[in-house]
Amino acid sequence: MTMRIRASDVSRQLGDAGHTHSEWDGVDWDPGYRTAQGGPRTVHVFHDGPGEVHHLELYTLALRNLNYQVIQEQQDCGGRHRLAVTRA
Repeated sequence: MTMRIRASDVSRQLGDAGHTHSEWDGVDWDPGYRTAQGGPRTVHVFHDGPGEVHHLELYTLALRNLNYQVIQEQQDCGGRHRLAVTRA
């Protein structure tokens, strides 16, 4: 059974690993990662800006080093790529 995790914890840990957090500038998102709670046991990680797939691979490595389980996904109908992050 997977454990509960929080988007804020995953976001902090990615920042601590040296990755840049995406911020809303009033018009668009600055390049970087963004997290969203997908449920009590899942956090989704997105990358805003160019190099989406490459950056998601870097986030995957960082999160797996922190003992998270990470699955790369793509939203329905050719939507955005994202990571589904859980902890066993």
